[in-house]
Amino acid sequence: MDNFTIALAQINPTVGAVAANMDRIRSARAEAATAGVDLVVCAELVASGYPPEDLVYRRSFMELVQAAIEALAIETGDGGPAVLLGAPWREESGIARHNAAILCCDGRVDSIRYKQHLPNYGVFDEARVFVPGPASDVRPMAFRGTRLGVLVCEDMWFGDVAASLKEAGAEILIVINGSPFDLGKADQRVQHAAARVAETRLPLLYVNQVGGQDELVFDGASFVMNADGRVTLQGPSWQEAVLTSRWTRNIGTGWRCAEAPTLPSLPGEPESIYQAMMLGLRDYVNKNGFPGVILGLSGGIDSALSAAVATDALGPERVRCVMLPSPYTSRESLEDAASVAALLGLPLDTLSIEPAMAAFNTILAAPFAGRAPDTTEENIQARARGITLMALSNKFGAMVLSTGNKSEMSVGYATLYGDMCGGFSVLKDVYKTAVFAVSRWRNTQWPPGALGPRGAVMPERVITKAPTAELKPNQTDQDTLPPYAELDAILHLFIEGELGVSDVIRRGHDAATVGRVWRMLNLAEYKRRQAPPGIKITQRSFGRERRYPITNAYSGQQ
Repeated sequence: MDNFTIALAQINPTVGAVAANMDRIRSARAEAATAGVDLVVCAELVASGYPPEDLVYRRSFMELVQAAIEALAIETGDGGPAVLLGAPWREESGIARHNAAILCCDGRVDSIRYKQHLPNYGVFDEARVFVPGPASDVRPMAFRGTRLGVLVCEDMWFGDVAASLKEAGAEILIVINGSPFDLGKADQRVQHAAARVAETRLPLLYVNQVGGQDELVFDGASFVMNADGRVTLQGPSWQEAVLTSRWTRNIGTGWRCAEAPTLPSLPGEPESIYQAMMLGLRDYVNKNGFPGVILGLSGGIDSALSAAVATDALGPERVRCVMLPSPYTSRESLEDAASVAALLGLPLDTLSIEPAMAAFNTILAAPFAGRAPDTTEENIQARARGITLMALSNKFGAMVLSTGNKSEMSVGYATLYGDMCGGFSVLKDVYKTAVFAVSRWRNTQWPPGALGPRGAVMPERVITKAPTAELKPNQTDQDTLPPYAELDAILHLFIEGELGVSDVIRRGHDAATVGRVWRMLNLAEYKRRQAPPGIKITQRSFGRERRYPITNAYSGQQ
């Protein structure tokens, strides 16, 4: 063929939902067929959902995936588009498990290629569950007179696989991906694609999935890059899409994709953070079957932003807010919580925790006799709130949404079994300074796909007032913590930059403050081990991506 049409199927699979995932592929194929498409390309491990983790150890699961793909392959004998998709696959021996790209066409499984580079860093743990493909596996797939050089995600981040495919006669590079979102990832993808295109002088087609899976969220943003390095087709971020790319083969110059009339621009940082939180929460709640969420609305910015994300993700009818005042709660906080609920169209219950505080004071009066009040009594307040929210969750079924941000989680400015209670945390990987920026963005913008109201979602006072936990009179966060701009800058160097104490001080930060932040960061590791999951936003999120020992005597000086 000298003309070729490829559809990029950017879809949202669910891990373990093999039948439902295959139905989504069938729907994409049916849509592509109406456009006369020759080949539909789907994402990495789309059949099983990505990442399947230890599910691939289960023989019955692998057999389920294989049977589903063989059934789809038979359907491609109908004269419609072929399908290239990702799936976990066993060799005939049944021993080695591979991350595979599988071509289904003309009624059969036609070709299989295995991923060469298995990432084993950050959130990735593929070297534990998969076996890399042999070097002999790096060869093009022949498809209707065209040689397709298929790479699986990480294979594009290195030059060797693309070079071998070029040497073996590949004419188009196709990369299937399960590439999680983080800030800066979109630029990295394009840079690696451009490097492979420049090295091989071949056009490249990049397909990514979209959707949330536990801590990970996938932003889509699939694209096509011609051999001259120009992006000629750009898929949307944060939504499913079936994109048609039309190709022509010219003598001497090879295959070229027709340029789209216009290319959508990718969202900026505040919108990307917000969309990631919105999609991640929506899929976590829906895919796990929760009827909705419940959260404590304190009148502060963290709970206000969490409530806005929840409303936009799920709709106001699935979000319940509770104000849990104590004797230290200001009238300003009561007013601001009520205003946030009104702006978002949410119900707001007010349940005082003062009776619980009095009960604990009575219970603990004898053992605490002669000791002055301290953080113990403050933590009792946070835990009384946590117990109340969990009781409402148990009774009505809605998931408790935790509202703590990354700055607080970093330094332990959160109470175990108190404000850390919950099934999910949308702000877990969002620094406090980013919370302010994203809140200002949402107050002036309405994100595409949102189910909440247009217009402001919180009063300006919520953004501008001094943050406080209100656990004692006249308390502010800066009584205990450095200013958030300074704190976040230091934390970013420690966490994302992996710098030592001395290096951070040399960047111009006060030595005493740096040392204090380092100690707080390490001491809070035991709390983070017990925290709910939350959406990965930065390049180094807590949890599976940053695994520091709880018992840790390292000084961090270097």
